Amino acid sequence: MVSLTTPVCDFGWKAPNFSLPGTDGKQWTLRDAMGPNGLLVMFICNHCPYVKAIRPRLVCDMVELNALGVHAIAVMSNDPSEYAEDSFDNMKKVATEFGFPFPYVIDETQQVAKAYGAVCTPDFFGFNRDFELQYRGRFDESRKDTAPEGVRRDLFEAMKQIATSQHGPAEQVPSMGCSIKWKGE
Repeated sequence: MVSLTTPVCDFGWKAPNFSLPGTDGKQWTLRDAMGPNGLLVMFICNHCPYVKAIRPRLVCDMVELNALGVHAIAVMSNDPSEYAEDSFDNMKKVATEFGFPFPYVIDETQQVAKAYGAVCTPDFFGFNRDFELQYRGRFDESRKDTAPEGVRRDLFEAMKQIATSQHGPAEQVPSMGCSIKWKGE
């Protein structure tokens, strides 16, 4: 497991489109996933301890953000032949077990992760309603262990700001996580 941090937010960068199969049986595009006030595209997986540490809080925050008109989509781009826990069947199980209030899609070719420049799980891309990047930072202080209650909710606060102003915060702390498991590496 290689631990990496994400690059600084490239404000205004336009979200690349995609069409990916979801655990719900639907094919999801960028436009389908967009909410009236923004969209969070997150690269996650099932096996990563950094993702596991935030999953329950992530679900709660996404329910709150959905009420503010910010939708989310989770993309799994790891090579499941290397990590069976990240298989599509296991993605379905995790989405059901945690009650994901967002589509969970698989990027089998890894082309979407490459188009976004995703480097780790979790890797968060917060867009305004015009598909312009406004946030590329961490969820909160959690690492491999869940941060204590009461810490700043970096991702939630940033996406709430995007919902109301369509602009993200100037100060952003990079996300940290496990490297994406690229095919052939």
